Amino acid sequence: MNPPLRFPAERRLSSDRPALAERVYAQVKQALFAFELLPGERFSENTVAELTGASRTPVREALTRLAREGFLTVQSRSGWRVNDLDFAVFDQLYEVRTIVELASIDRLTAQTEPMGVHDLAEIWQVPETDRLTDGQAVFTLDEQFHSQLVVATGNAELQRIHTGITERIRIVRQLDFTESYRVEATYNEHAAILAAIAQHRGNEAKRLLRTHIELSRQSVRKISLHRLYEARERMREHRAALQTVTAQPI
Repeated sequence: MNPPLRFPAERRLSSDRPALAERVYAQVKQALFAFELLPGERFSENTVAELTGASRTPVREALTRLAREGFLTVQSRSGWRVNDLDFAVFDQLYEVRTIVELASIDRLTAQTEPMGVHDLAEIWQVPETDRLTDGQAVFTLDEQFHSQLVVATGNAELQRIHTGITERIRIVRQLDFTESYRVEATYNEHAAILAAIAQHRGNEAKRLLRTHIELSRQSVRKISLHRLYEARERMREHRAALQTVTAQPI
């Protein structure tokens, strides 16, 4: 027997279905990102509806959206299943992301005044005492950093591709910022990349960016596997405790 889903419930505040579906989507996605819903775990729409206070229709809409994004699979007889983390696919997505961002650097360094670099420098090229230490906040800024590199090219199709990849790897990428040394490394690496772009040293900027993304990829794989191990150990202990309780005579 699986332990109960643990993502926080929000009681229904409105009958507006799109808003409800969006809230359910955000809650379930957060549970996925926190490994409160483990890869391979199955659950029903009824369970999600009870926990969120939403009706079946917005719940189904939210879960269907997550399925389209590759997080879940609907199974006709057993509800929904959390998809396994496929690191081979993640590696391919990281490769495409690298190609897109390297192309963006080529375009940026060709500009007389690389667009957006000054604004990014005010965030990343700061004294250590002014750096943020909250991992979630730095993660949000990191996504904005990489997104801005692509936005500055003015190519809407590159932006669309990059946004899609960012969404698909977010479940593992956000783990990179649970370690303080990775937060510090992100500041240092971003600052160096921006300096190279501002000085039109394109080859150096691309080398730094390629290394930066590769180090992040290696880090999130290691952290993901460790977090999965910890989560599965907690589940094993929970099941063992339940068996002990149910085995005791009344």
